[in-house]
Amino acid sequence: MSRPVATALLAVVMVATIVAVDIVVFRHHFWPRLAANVGIVLIFGALYYRFVHH
Repeated sequence: MSRPVATALLAVVMVATIVAVDIVVFRHHFWPRLAANVGIVLIFGALYYRFVHH
């Protein structure tokens, strides 16, 4: 898989994960939702640097 395709796929999966967690778990809780979103972005950033970035 080429780098642009892998990056785009990772970004789409990250956005879908953030939206799903926001809707299902943290609908009415601002600060836990913000913390979870930051954590999700950090995890996907680590995955990007581990597997996609050379």
